[in-house]
Amino acid sequence: MTPTALITGATSGIGKATAYEFAKHGIHLILCGRRQKRLDTIKKELSEQTNVHILNFDVRDKDETFNAISSLPNDFKAIDILINNAGNAHGLDPIHTGNLEDWDAMMDINVKGLLYVSKAIIPQMTKRQTGHIINIGSSAGKEVYPKGNVYCASKHAVLAITEGMRIDLNPFGIKVTAINPGLVETEFSQVRFKGEAIADNVYKGYKALQAEDVAEVIYFAVSRPAHVNIADVLMFCTAQASSTIVKKS
Repeated sequence: MTPTALITGATSGIGKATAYEFAKHGIHLILCGRRQKRLDTIKKELSEQTNVHILNFDVRDKDETFNAISSLPNDFKAIDILINNAGNAHGLDPIHTGNLEDWDAMMDINVKGLLYVSKAIIPQMTKRQTGHIINIGSSAGKEVYPKGNVYCASKHAVLAITEGMRIDLNPFGIKVTAINPGLVETEFSQVRFKGEAIADNVYKGYKALQAEDVAEVIYFAVSRPAHVNIADVLMFCTAQASSTIVKKS
């Protein structure tokens, strides 16, 4: 039976690349995001390869999240794979000058949004005693770096939630995985630095991970045999040794 995957943050970056990777393998897709036009475009492109349904909502909004997921048509209601990918970073400030709105945005999307989507989907997985949840963390969830404070805290929380899920859902045979990338060349830095010129320099002088690299690892994790769970992955580009050490030319 063909599995169905729900991907949050599917309009760009890792989420979008994962949608395209899954479509190559015929996985049915529920693509979630805030940008309707992008969702429409991706659906049009991928519908030639697999069945696609789109949901336009913001994971920060609890009611919107539950209403969107409960609105799924019968053909898409049984979700086998959940990719909690929606996430963001805002600002790179020391804790004493941090922006409260930036803090709220990171905690609301990276932590609470992940919890809302998971809460809406996990009950059907426990009922069927099957499923696979992949939470997209970050190397920032394993190592705190200067001026990373709240972003690192949010990604440490993602790892703690992932480990808690794995323990609590173990009796139901549900797989839980954390994929933790380092530097990935996406719109991430444009968002973090609010479109400032510094964002253009983040990926210069070395070859960063591409969204497609992460998507391939995600597919590898979901395609393992039933008895195999890839619990935790930390992945860097070759030039990166840690959050603060990058070999640039």
